Amino acid sequence: MKSFLSSDEPTRSDEPLTEIAQGARLVPRITIQAFCEHSQTAQLVESAVHDRRMSKVALTTHNGGLDGAVETYRSNPTPNLIIIETTLPPEEIPSALERLAEVCDAATRVIVLGHVNDVVLYRELIRSGISEYIVLPASAQMLVSSITELFASEGAARIGRTIGFVSAKGGAGGSTVAHNVAWSIATVLRQECLIMDMDLGFGTAGLNFNQDPPHGIADALLANQKVDQTMLDRLMSKAASYINLLTAPATLDRTWDFEEREFEQILEICQRSVPVIILDVPHSWNAWVRHTLSTIDEVVIVAEPDLANLRNAKNLADTIKALRPTEKAPSLVINKLGVPRRPEISASEFASSVECELIGQIGFDAALFGTAANNGQMLAEVSANNKTNDIFRAIGMQVTGRQASHGAAKSAGLMKLPSFLKKRA
Repeated sequence: MKSFLSSDEPTRSDEPLTEIAQGARLVPRITIQAFCEHSQTAQLVESAVHDRRMSKVALTTHNGGLDGAVETYRSNPTPNLIIIETTLPPEEIPSALERLAEVCDAATRVIVLGHVNDVVLYRELIRSGISEYIVLPASAQMLVSSITELFASEGAARIGRTIGFVSAKGGAGGSTVAHNVAWSIATVLRQECLIMDMDLGFGTAGLNFNQDPPHGIADALLANQKVDQTMLDRLMSKAASYINLLTAPATLDRTWDFEEREFEQILEICQRSVPVIILDVPHSWNAWVRHTLSTIDEVVIVAEPDLANLRNAKNLADTIKALRPTEKAPSLVINKLGVPRRPEISASEFASSVECELIGQIGFDAALFGTAANNGQMLAEVSANNKTNDIFRAIGMQVTGRQASHGAAKSAGLMKLPSFLKKRA
């Protein structure tokens, strides 16, 4: 049988928490064609393309399973990857795949979606050159992980982890939370951290870190296609050890209107060189904000405990979940708890209504936050022993994957040999 898989197959990883902490790897620009026998399987494959790791992939689905694939490739070239669903008995699958191999290029890889959980079949398929065998039902995330492992080279650097902080309502404190969380990540983990202030008209990253650099993110955006790593390094300013800034100009001499993917190239360049990127996303809703929130690793909604924030946070959470069906749901931080004489919605009730995981509750302290803002300092610099610093530290550990989510469900259903053998044992 012709080999579907080259001998330099990448080593697989079964460390989900490490994957979260270090960031994912993007699938390169490849073509995938899937041949399904059931509509549910076609929907599963089509939903996989919404995963941010698959943003560069061209994917099409067809009916017909193995027979349809064989007939198609008699007169058409094969893509980089073929996904085949089969309902054949285990003893008939290898011979059916031999017919497919006769019409495929040797470099084409194949993932088989089967309905039989059989370790003997799995071993035979892998020996014959099939790239992966996945037992249905499975999740889109499992399918994307298999594709990623096939096409991301063993030594490829993972993209930096990108976390976006967005306020549910103006003044909720999303920028303050983002900057202090970045400070905690940098000081506790001692990892390079980039804060990207995306509020070009009114951004406060420069003020909060007492910086007034002559250049920033606007220069990168206005450079259009000329921006590269060298240029970004020159535009970044050093705020502290392990903390770099791409500040907003905070001027109104022009309007700051952008196309949907305007920030995409800058983000991709930053992800290749910085392990943690904190996005200070403005409280607005336009094409580029929507696109950015749909493509990053983690979204954190910062809200005050009142009705307007609850409505906006719920709308944000529902929209982001719909935009990112295979990704983690947004997290929630409640800010300014305990404002004197203000009726408030309890944090637990707020999180339950929004249907997001509550990862931080920050009490109202006008003197502490006001002093830090006026001095251009972080809270840890103003009051190192304040308990609020522990909250920022916990949020930082959560969003970088160093602290596993208590509510995270364990994935199951992907039939890979090591895990399958453990089940059999």
